[in-house]
Amino acid sequence: MNSYRADKIRNVALLSHYGAGKTSLAEAMLFASGAIKRLGNVEDGTTASDHDPGEIEHHMSMNLSVLPQEWKGNKLNLIDTPGYLDFAGEVKSALRVCEAAIVVVCAASAVEVGTEQVWSYAEETKVPRLIFISKMDRDNADFFRTLEEIQAKLAARCLPVQLPVGAQSDFQGIIDLVTMKGYSDSTSKEVELPPKLMEQAKSYREKLVEAVVEVDDELIAKYLEGEEISNEEIFGAIKQATVAGKLVPIFTGSALRNIGISPLFDAIGSYLPSPEEAGATVAVNPASGDEEEVKPEAGAPLSSLIFKTTADPFTGKVSCFRVYSGAISGNSQVWNANKNSMERIGQLFTLLGKNQHTVEQLTAGDIGAVAKLSLTTTGDTVCAPEHHVTLKGIEFPQANLGMAIQPQTKADLDKMSTVLPRICEEDPSLKIHRDPDTKETIVSGIGDSHLEMVKERMHRKFGVKVKLEPPKVPYKETITLSTKAEYKHRKQSGGHGQYGHVFLELEPLPRGSGFEFARKIVGGAIPKNYIPSVEKGVNEAKNKGVLAGYSVDDVKVTLYDGSFHPVDSADIAFKIAGMQALKKGLAQGHPVLLEPVMNISIIVPETYTGDIVGDLNTKRGRVVGMNPEGKFNIIQAQAPYAELLRYATDLRSMTQGRGNFTMEPGHYQEVPAHVSQKIIDGN
Repeated sequence: MNSYRADKIRNVALLSHYGAGKTSLAEAMLFASGAIKRLGNVEDGTTASDHDPGEIEHHMSMNLSVLPQEWKGNKLNLIDTPGYLDFAGEVKSALRVCEAAIVVVCAASAVEVGTEQVWSYAEETKVPRLIFISKMDRDNADFFRTLEEIQAKLAARCLPVQLPVGAQSDFQGIIDLVTMKGYSDSTSKEVELPPKLMEQAKSYREKLVEAVVEVDDELIAKYLEGEEISNEEIFGAIKQATVAGKLVPIFTGSALRNIGISPLFDAIGSYLPSPEEAGATVAVNPASGDEEEVKPEAGAPLSSLIFKTTADPFTGKVSCFRVYSGAISGNSQVWNANKNSMERIGQLFTLLGKNQHTVEQLTAGDIGAVAKLSLTTTGDTVCAPEHHVTLKGIEFPQANLGMAIQPQTKADLDKMSTVLPRICEEDPSLKIHRDPDTKETIVSGIGDSHLEMVKERMHRKFGVKVKLEPPKVPYKETITLSTKAEYKHRKQSGGHGQYGHVFLELEPLPRGSGFEFARKIVGGAIPKNYIPSVEKGVNEAKNKGVLAGYSVDDVKVTLYDGSFHPVDSADIAFKIAGMQALKKGLAQGHPVLLEPVMNISIIVPETYTGDIVGDLNTKRGRVVGMNPEGKFNIIQAQAPYAELLRYATDLRSMTQGRGNFTMEPGHYQEVPAHVSQKIIDGN
């Protein structure tokens, strides 16, 4: 593939709800542009985009896929993204490095929850976009119903620049509302339009012209004075309005029948901005902290962002990057501004699905890949060694569903610790941590499918078998009454015996105080050298409480008296005495269970507020605040962690995927008696 200047490149993210026809559209575009010679399909697992074995098996995209192609002197870096909500991190990565997006909406199922989700991501990044109403040849396809839903659920500024000729089995072609010409089937042959369709097209053309002239004062004046506006002026105004975000042009067609593909290519070149038109990107000088502009010029110092990492046991690590300024060459050295280290660049290539095409150099605005970077990970900036800058990273969705991950065999245990970080390097929206209380390794993702993908990928790529289970709740135990306990450890078995005698006082502390050990020994009742042994015994015993074996918290233990034997006393004797005295004291102090309570912030459409509050009540939660924000409500609440283990799944089910939440640790509180008994019985 040729080298292209920034003004001849288009970086476009392809977004949609799962199953709307996005990957089929990408395949049709690759075929129409000549990038592939044979048209694949999703069901057979033969598309260029879905090449991962997991994607082929499940007939769905799980990773973004870079699909470069050429059309009429321009290079289009199309990034196909997953439509399933669990893989939203891939959508965020694609939008971070693209100047524009195409939102695909199925003409039969119209606007779905995933459509709204990817639309909201595009709104956040403020990228200009087009909409493509796909599958016009399908049963129940209805362009005008879909158009109504788009304008009602997404934005009123979404206006058609094309209308379909026919629908379902009768779908024949499209009408261009600017030129008022009709084009039939995949040959784009011009056809005469029936009078009824012509009248409808004139009405929609009028609405389009009325909307786009607003971007240009001269055009408004001409329009108001009744002067004719030329097609060239309308094309220019559509581009201006699209780039400014005041218009989202709607196109239509069928990927399987190759209708509407060529006009879509033309629209990408005509209406969506190139990296040059998008202008400078803001970067930060890591030394001074000052912001500076990075311009998409080939002659400027290099700055590029790693937006995707793929781990492969055979080929190693492959890093996809977008060049923002300057040029990057193979067999060179660059500076990783995030890791403060030099990184060696080997052979550069562009990706087309799983296929690699070697290139010598990539310049500002372009997208490529490099293998086997040693330090660099997703979100890192690599730049010129003489000019250090960091670009803004990628904001991934919060991983709210946590599961305990356990190896199936001893051999899997040995491999798991090295494989998990590699899986997370591929997908930074996954999070891993070890719970210090339950000693479990917790892997957190966006949903069930996300975590199942982790399990599958570990087995398929690295031969590691794991199982996922709900995590244990890190309950704690405490006492509610102050008490005193004495324990004398005496053992005689010939020769030296064992003797240790301690008195402990136990007091409950306020929530969140932790565990304290104090000493008030007077008159040498216990020699100083044995006191650390008592403390060691107490600290060991506190890890296993007397109710259900959970660690003890919010208790102060004071060693205030005891006795010793000049011959038989030893460290081990006082350690055992400390352990047993603590257990005795805990049993006497009216022990109770404590449970972690989480602070949660739930963002849901207004219509679901009642359902969410009702559900929180069943989860022993309480609402502490509510703030309306547009069409959404933000509910602040607290609820026990034990009730929230599956909340990511519950919320998605209750809101049809439209709700979202964040959760963070709050405090510990006493478990109600009826719940406490079940936990104790279960242990």
